[in-house]
Amino acid sequence: MGDTAHGKDILKLIRKRGNIQDPIATPTPLPQAAAQPASQPEPVEQKATPPVSHAMVRMAFKEKVKFVLIRSIGNFLLLFSIYGVIATFGPALEYEIAYRVAQFRGVSYRVAEARELKPDQVAVGNTGPSFGSILSGKKEQVLIPNDTDFSILIPKIGASAKVFPNIDPDNEKDFLPVLQKGIAHAKGTVFPGFPGNTYLFAHSTDNWWNVGRYNAIFYLLKDLSPGDDVTVFFENRRYEYQVTETKIGDPSEVSYLKDSHGGQEQLVMQTCWPPGTTFKRFFVFAKLKSDLKN
Repeated sequence: MGDTAHGKDILKLIRKRGNIQDPIATPTPLPQAAAQPASQPEPVEQKATPPVSHAMVRMAFKEKVKFVLIRSIGNFLLLFSIYGVIATFGPALEYEIAYRVAQFRGVSYRVAEARELKPDQVAVGNTGPSFGSILSGKKEQVLIPNDTDFSILIPKIGASAKVFPNIDPDNEKDFLPVLQKGIAHAKGTVFPGFPGNTYLFAHSTDNWWNVGRYNAIFYLLKDLSPGDDVTVFFENRRYEYQVTETKIGDPSEVSYLKDSHGGQEQLVMQTCWPPGTTFKRFFVFAKLKSDLKN
């Protein structure tokens, strides 16, 4: 008991001198860092909106007018281009569509017999049956000659057109007006029933953009092949031909025009190739069926 009291006195003496701390005493808390105040967002500098001047308003208006004007011109050019394509290739496309629809429906054509023709009966226009009759008409349709004085009928493509005789193929002023109405017979070549070449041409054009002005009845010549029938009426007589050959040639190939007299009777049909251009010529050759049988 005395030792304990003595020990406490010693501890008190040491504490007074500051050498050690009282192990039993409550430990002194560590110093805390000073609390930092919460950071505030820096204020955004507000830029002053410059006043809108009359000059700026006028400039914006001009830009808007320019945009509308450019867009209007663009729309006009687009519509004009579409119209140009339709006007240029419309007739040829009409024949093409009618031919494909007829094929799909299984429509076939035959040339009217003499007993089926009434006096002075002729077909109207330079086409075969109408598009409506192709869509909903009979599966077998009759082609009537436009003019028994001179006309051509091609059953496979449903074509029927009047032929204008003695047209100069080297004179545009002579043949271009005719090609707006029908088929031209080349001046200097023979007529049906005489030995030599009977040369018929159509669907020619001076420029590609004028193709729509000219009769497109020969556009479908490209679909003919050897064995197909062609009928020509001349001076009220009927001549039956059969296709023997087709070929593509150059515009300079004029031997069928120059050397047209003598030899076997032959029908030569010519159109431009490709359609709507004057780059090449497409030829179809046909001979009388009676000569082919011999």
